[in-house]
Amino acid sequence: METKEVKENNEISELCLLAGKIMLESGAETYRVEDTMIRIANAYGVHSAESYVTPTGIVFSLEGEYPTKTKVIRILKRGTDLNKIAIVNSTSRDISTGKYSVREAYNKLKAIEKANLMYSVWLQVLAAALASACFVIMFRGSWDDFVPAIFAGGFGFFMFLYIDRIVQVKFFSEFSASLIIGLLASIFVHYGFGKEVDKIIIGSVMPLVPGLLITNAIRDLMAGHLVSGLAKGAEAVLTAFAIGSGIAVILAMF
Repeated sequence: METKEVKENNEISELCLLAGKIMLESGAETYRVEDTMIRIANAYGVHSAESYVTPTGIVFSLEGEYPTKTKVIRILKRGTDLNKIAIVNSTSRDISTGKYSVREAYNKLKAIEKANLMYSVWLQVLAAALASACFVIMFRGSWDDFVPAIFAGGFGFFMFLYIDRIVQVKFFSEFSASLIIGLLASIFVHYGFGKEVDKIIIGSVMPLVPGLLITNAIRDLMAGHLVSGLAKGAEAVLTAFAIGSGIAVILAMF
């Protein structure tokens, strides 16, 4: 009987870790990941779960009469996929209502993990291009800079995605993308296709700005997760530094 209980607890532990892994890789806040894992464990009758989450790893254990081994998962990649976060949240609510068994919930989360729910590259580039142009107008730029911002922002974001896949060093891809954006903006203004190089640059780099990181860092700090909050804040600062450095290099040259 004890072996059966331990086996069930191990399955629950694996389920909780998988849910946390998907959410953390998709850009969820640390406190949300911990809360979701604990709620899933509680839904299956385990009320002695302990979860510790950082941006680069998850530590989880189930205590009580039939404890499990403490398990650790490394998080090697982090991105932004709010759709996956929403689906995992919805699945955890279904689990709380008793809709899924442990095995059924695990299989569902495995399917979510493997699914590619991101928009196509060209749709992302198009959205970044239009957003860049709209930011130019929002920052009181001229309509003459609207079209140059579309090309600078769209091509810069495309190069960010392309370089990120090849190099897989986030800060280098952001530096390179901002370098390209600054170069294109300067060329457009130099040849008379735009009026204000600063407005074009500001609008075009906005899709690269780490807004989600900054928001999550603040929310984690407010929730008392100091390690995660400071780590995400440092990552956001480094990202902003990479973007600013790329633009600074171009402005220094021109």
